[in-house]
Amino acid sequence: MTTTTTTRPAEPARSAMVISPSTPMAARQKKVSKPISTFLYNHPVVHRVALLVLPVGWMALVYIVALFALLITALWSVNEYTGAVEMTWTFSNIVEAFTDQLYLAVTGRTLLIAVIATVADVLLAFPIAFFMARMSKGKARRILLILVSTPLWASYLVKAYAWRSVLSGSGLLDMLLAPLHMQSPGYGLPAVIVTEVYLWLPYAITPIFTAFEQVPESLLEASGDLGAHTWTTIRSVLLPMIVPGMVAGSIFSFSLSLGDYIVAGIVGGKTQVLGNLIYTDVGVANNAPMAAACALIPIIIIAGYLLLVSRTGALKRL
Repeated sequence: MTTTTTTRPAEPARSAMVISPSTPMAARQKKVSKPISTFLYNHPVVHRVALLVLPVGWMALVYIVALFALLITALWSVNEYTGAVEMTWTFSNIVEAFTDQLYLAVTGRTLLIAVIATVADVLLAFPIAFFMARMSKGKARRILLILVSTPLWASYLVKAYAWRSVLSGSGLLDMLLAPLHMQSPGYGLPAVIVTEVYLWLPYAITPIFTAFEQVPESLLEASGDLGAHTWTTIRSVLLPMIVPGMVAGSIFSFSLSLGDYIVAGIVGGKTQVLGNLIYTDVGVANNAPMAAACALIPIIIIAGYLLLVSRTGALKRL
């Protein structure tokens, strides 16, 4: 009896069946990227700086170059005969902008409008934000938030012209005041202030509302348990904690009011602000160096205001 043995063919080596997943190019990239990723992982500060250097550097470059160009333009002069801008270095434009009676008067008026509008916005925003954050709940709070943010979706010009129609001699305000034997103030400085207060009020309400929301409820309850009255709690506990929000709201309102000039052209009548002078110097007088010198005034005022606020320590808590 013959026994037949069947031999199984030898399987190819398993290692020969495996195809290398990395090509020479991928291997080189892996060798290069691995040390970089390891370095960034071990140095998180460098990683964050690398992520921010391009956008922050670009923004800084744009602002710095723009301010530098503004300063350089302010040092040029205009030919009295041809009206052409000449690259002749002089400080006469800056000296005139900071010493001439016309520019000083307009600067004072612009600063007055900005200060009154800022104070009014903060005073109006405080109770509104307090009610939204502490008194309203659920659906009522959402409705109030929508009502506060809805004006931001409307066109700036539409809102300004709406106040023009309200403040006109035969407008809505004149009709409402007629039974009281009063009349609308019409166009002028009061109209500019009222319109500025309305335009920038949502920008003051939002940060103050956020500050109110961040106040722990336990602190207010502890103040009440210790026998403090409502006004004592507001003055000693609540107010110091919402100062950063009030500062943020004042910065928005102050800077926007200081730089605005369209409202003065719509409801201001003959009222002039710095923006009007800058627009006139550029568009009418074709005096770009003088306009650049005038533009330095609000920049210096804003810088001084931010420096003043930073000394209080409020900016560190924003």
